[in-house]
Amino acid sequence: MLDKQQLLKIAPTPMPFGKYQGRMLVDLPEEYLLWFYKKGGFPPGELGQLMQLTLELKIDGLDGLLKPLKR
Repeated sequence: MLDKQQLLKIAPTPMPFGKYQGRMLVDLPEEYLLWFYKKGGFPPGELGQLMQLTLELKIDGLDGLLKPLKR
């Protein structure tokens, strides 16, 4: 089941490091998120949870629902 609070955090949360530093999680390319998944997992903590949820939404084609929430 999707956590409403996590969904609300995805759109305005920037990626804090790496190639896409500063880009909002919802705007990260699916391939980049899949790379994390395949390389052993997402970062620990809330950031990793949000990145994993973002990937799931992208795979299911639901990421467009979050774009209006960006600030």
